[in-house]
Amino acid sequence: MHNLNIVLLEPQIPQNTGNISRTCAVTGARLHLIRPFGFEISDKHLKRAGLDYWDKLDISYYDNIDDFYEKNSGEYFYFTTKGRSVHSDIEYPDNSYLIFGREDRGIPEEILYNNEKHCVRIPMRNNLRSLNLSNSVAIGVYEVLRQWGYPELSTEGKLTKYNW
Repeated sequence: MHNLNIVLLEPQIPQNTGNISRTCAVTGARLHLIRPFGFEISDKHLKRAGLDYWDKLDISYYDNIDDFYEKNSGEYFYFTTKGRSVHSDIEYPDNSYLIFGREDRGIPEEILYNNEKHCVRIPMRNNLRSLNLSNSVAIGVYEVLRQWGYPELSTEGKLTKYNW
């Protein structure tokens, strides 16, 4: 069994966190939320985006980034527009942590500077700021799962009215 970890560093927009929680629930990824948040966990927008999946989450909360690092070990990958490696060119080992920064500021540059070889970028046009956070997380999660052969995920759908 593979372990995939999604880390949100100081998320600010509840709808993004709700969408990301849903992505984690349907893929079996563990969600790590690092304070401070720009919302309350009980926020109706957060719950609306992922309510029917909230009880399916494996979720942990941390007071700050140091608290997170103290309690977790594995290989960390920092998703950032400042990364020099393309996210799909990286091989992600078991127990990988995909770390995403605040919607308005991203990951602090000091962290990026100290982890240059693990900073990855989702390709996009240079003259635009960035993708939406929940879209970026989905891209990262599914690239890792594709490399791992989609473990424990259903890869074939069925029609409800017709037989294929």
